Amino acid sequence: MSDRGYNYNGHGTNSQGNHYCSRDYGNGSNSYHYSNTNGSYYYSNPNGSTYYNNGNGGSTYTSSSGYTRSSGYGSGSSGSSGSSGSSKK
Repeated sequence: MSDRGYNYNGHGTNSQGNHYCSRDYGNGSNSYHYSNTNGSYYYSNPNGSTYYNNGNGGSTYTSSSGYTRSSGYGSGSSGSSGSSGSSKK
């Protein structure tokens, strides 16, 4: 085990230019993360939780117990769509 409390399982960059890193915490817990050239990234934490960010302000966190919280994606139908109240005369 290293001074950091984990050992690297592996890390690198794939042929698409996306980076990944995997860690072993020695107690049956592993984690990994990857970051993509489009700005998105994903973390799988040693406690079983995960976090995903799409690189455009949207993110999703899922706890180890399965609770999910998302933000930044918008509702899809609210906001100024320009379809109502904008008719030209």
